[in-house]
Amino acid sequence: MQPMTTETALQQAAAHIRAAKQIAVLTGAGVSKESGVPTFRNALDGLWSRYDPQQLATEAAFMRDPKLVWDWYEYRRGMVRQAQPNPGHVALAELQRRYPTLRIITQNVDDLHEQAGSTDVIRLHGNIAASKCSRHCQGSPTLVDVSQITWEHEKGPPPCPHCGSPLRPDVVWFGEVLPHEQLSRAVILAQIADVMLVVGTSGVVMPAAEMPHLAKRNGAVIIEVNPGTSEITALADIWLNGPSGEMLPRLLEVL
Repeated sequence: MQPMTTETALQQAAAHIRAAKQIAVLTGAGVSKESGVPTFRNALDGLWSRYDPQQLATEAAFMRDPKLVWDWYEYRRGMVRQAQPNPGHVALAELQRRYPTLRIITQNVDDLHEQAGSTDVIRLHGNIAASKCSRHCQGSPTLVDVSQITWEHEKGPPPCPHCGSPLRPDVVWFGEVLPHEQLSRAVILAQIADVMLVVGTSGVVMPAAEMPHLAKRNGAVIIEVNPGTSEITALADIWLNGPSGEMLPRLLEVL
């Protein structure tokens, strides 16, 4: 990647997007962080500062202490509920409106892309707002609407209405495989994309981090949007050095 001014980078990125038949976007925690949603590890503050993420985000941890894990996710859900889409989310939704083949692959577990107006978002790591049976008693996933359940909150997670097992957040924990359908769609999209925008991700969490490499091997132009270097920067053809809430609206203006 040759050094270039921000304006030149924006012009080149816009030219590639205009010429693209298929656009893929991979978003990470940096996008949600701009809306005030702390990253996974940054959410371990206050009462939760003495815990390691792997004490709270594994099946073994949940089986050992369901209430502890459920309460932490309720704390995180509260933070997500307070967040609003930022200009980066809104710009991606507008970009999809202009280029209907665009699809977003996200590592984030909030619904800020959808709130901003994006559709058919491919969720690699699940949805923190949703809950499912921990035993998948009606199939994987067995989603349950917690608002329809009455239970004693101080005793732990609500019970599955089908089998009585404790419900858990519908997110991917350490040691778990990603949802097959979502991962398959992401892989196909990376293989056929002419352009991939990689926005607000460090590029270290697998298998999501493999998507830009897969796209590049199949001929895609990689455009990174990040306020600092990442594991993707050396791979990128164009680097928009700044937060997504600033760079993506500027990109729209150029388009």
